[in-house]
Amino acid sequence: QVQLQESGGGLVQAGGSLRLSCVASGRTFSNYPMAWFRQAPGKEREFVAVVGWSGSIKYYANSVNARFIVSRDNAKNTMFLQMNNLKPEDTAVYFCAASERKRFGIARRSDEFDYWGQGTQVTVSS
Repeated sequence: QVQLQESGGGLVQAGGSLRLSCVASGRTFSNYPMAWFRQAPGKEREFVAVVGWSGSIKYYANSVNARFIVSRDNAKNTMFLQMNNLKPEDTAVYFCAASERKRFGIARRSDEFDYWGQGTQVTVSS
């Protein structure tokens, strides 16, 4: 059974930092893109960042570019999201996702990802 498990969320003041982790089990995603999405209360789920299979290709939402850094460790089947200079508008549940259809490729739409974690809450106070 494939599972994605996020961790690292919490409460932080504006300007602070958090590092999220996503550990995959049940299969390896070393040849596939993995991504972070988030969903704030009353809003739709939105793309945050994606990292390609090798870790060299990365894309970010405009709202987090230059503040967030996505990375992965294929040996540990794990993806990370380093979030710096956090703002209250970053408050959301953060989900990790993995695709098994975009081998050696990249994806940014939620419907391109096949597996999802249950999410971790990030709350940024002003």
